Amino acid sequence: MDPTQKSQTILLLKQMISELSPQLRTAAKYIIDSPGDFGLDPIRETAKKAGVSTYTLVQIAKRLGHASFEELREPFRHALVSTTDSIAEQDWLKEHRSASETGVVYADASRNALAIVKSSLERHSAEKLEKVADTLLQADTVYLTAVRASYSIAYYLNYVGRMCLTSLQLIPRHMNSAIDELKDAGPNDVLVAITITPYSRETIEACRFAKSRGVKLVLITDSDVVSADFDPEHILSASVISTHRFGCFAGMMALTEGLVAVLYQKGGEETQERIRSYENLRRDFNAYWIAQKKH
Repeated sequence: MDPTQKSQTILLLKQMISELSPQLRTAAKYIIDSPGDFGLDPIRETAKKAGVSTYTLVQIAKRLGHASFEELREPFRHALVSTTDSIAEQDWLKEHRSASETGVVYADASRNALAIVKSSLERHSAEKLEKVADTLLQADTVYLTAVRASYSIAYYLNYVGRMCLTSLQLIPRHMNSAIDELKDAGPNDVLVAITITPYSRETIEACRFAKSRGVKLVLITDSDVVSADFDPEHILSASVISTHRFGCFAGMMALTEGLVAVLYQKGGEETQERIRSYENLRRDFNAYWIAQKKH
C-alpha cells in the first residue's frame, strides 16, 4: 500500500470539489474533514454521518477512479490512527478517571483537548504561518470577523494582535453587518474570517463579498474545504472535536497563539515598543487592580 495514497486522494478531492454536484460535494467534504472515521466506518455508517446516500459514496469512489467504495476506503484504513492515541494516559488523567464519574468525564475532555492541540499544531508548518503573517503585515487594512462561539477567538486575536498589527479591525462595529464594513475594501486589504461547522451564514457571505471586491482572504476554521464559492489565499485549519455537544476551541486557540507569536517576531523592535507603550498607558491610568497593603 502506497503510504501517500490517502494524501493524494484528499488533495484530488480538494482540487475537484467545486466541480462536483451538491451531494458528491457533501461526500467529498466529509472524507476530507473526517479521514479517520471514513477509514473506520462501514459504508452505511459513513453515509449516515456524511448525510448522503450509500449510492453517493459509491459514485464518488467511481469518480476518483476506484472500482468500489472499499477500494477508495482502503488507504484510509491503513493510515488510521486514533486522534487521542498519540496522547499517553498520564498519571493525573488516570487519577481523575479512577476518582469518580465526573472524573472520567473530565479526563476524557482533557485528553481530547491535549490531542486536538497537538494535531492542530502539527498540521501547519512555520513557513505557512510566516506566509499568513506576511499577508497580514503587507495589507493596508486587515478586517477580522466572526460570530457566536468563534467570536471569542476573534476578540482575543484582535485584542493582542492589534498591538503587533495596527491595521487590524474587528468587524462588524456599531451593530452594522460585516459587509457594511467591507464596502470600501479592496485588493490591498485582507479579511480574516473565523468559523466552524455549521458555518455561519453571516461569515460566509462576508467572505464571498470580500472576494468579489478583490480582498485577500485568510480562513481560520475546522476544515481545508469550507465553500466552493470562494478560494481563500490561506487556510489555517484546527480540529474542534470534543467529548460534548460543542466544539472544543483549544486547538484553534493554540494555532491563533502561534500566529500571534510569528506576528510579534516579524514586527521586531517597533512592535515591542508599541506593546510597551500600551503597558505604560494602562499602568498610568490604573487599569490593573493592585491589592492594598494591610496596616
